[in-house]
Amino acid sequence: MFNSTKPLIICLPFAGSGASFFVPWQNLTDKVDIHPVQLPGREKRFMDSPFTDCHEAANGILEELQHSLSKERELIVFGHSLGAVLAFETAKRLEQSGFNVCRLIVSGSPDPWNQRSTRASDLECDDEFVEQVIKFSEFTHPALEDEMMKELLIPVLRADVTMHENYTPKSDLPAEFPIAALRGTQDLLVSDEQIRLWSKATKSEFQQKEFSGSHMYFVDNPKPLVDFFEDVSRPQ
Repeated sequence: MFNSTKPLIICLPFAGSGASFFVPWQNLTDKVDIHPVQLPGREKRFMDSPFTDCHEAANGILEELQHSLSKERELIVFGHSLGAVLAFETAKRLEQSGFNVCRLIVSGSPDPWNQRSTRASDLECDDEFVEQVIKFSEFTHPALEDEMMKELLIPVLRADVTMHENYTPKSDLPAEFPIAALRGTQDLLVSDEQIRLWSKATKSEFQQKEFSGSHMYFVDNPKPLVDFFEDVSRPQ
């Protein structure tokens, strides 16, 4: 994959998810390469402590990626919800390190400067915390339906939600790369206006797009999103 000349889509996970979520997407396209990033605390990195700070996470992701990537290769960084702010911070670091970041694609997340008034990470009771996360996302992680798996997932989910809800950018300066901001048409967590405010995060082209569905619009049918990856990676 890293030796290919196709555009590389770097996929950052949403809260509680791992790299395996994105693996099936690799079979939906032959125009771009899909590279899922594995965060610590889950799947193959189960024994590693999860990040609780977005900036530390982005530094760790950069450290992992920079030894494998060519600086000439076209990179598109994608993330949904928590993954969106991780993608924003990672894309900035990649660009600052001399990599060819052609576009950032953010999905299902308010702009970086938006501070949420309703939080889940402050809830100490695990059941209340999980209930609030499900209410926010309109999505139940399959592991939450198995008591043993639920016990393993909750610490990672808490770490992810904490770093998302505590995130603030260290700079107000907009990025140089273009940004596409996406949401589901029925998303009750992130509004059309909140998505539009991502335009403040770039000096370059800004695109806004909606897909049919709720906050997790791509879970059951990722093909329209993967098709969008192909569309924005084509030479203009």
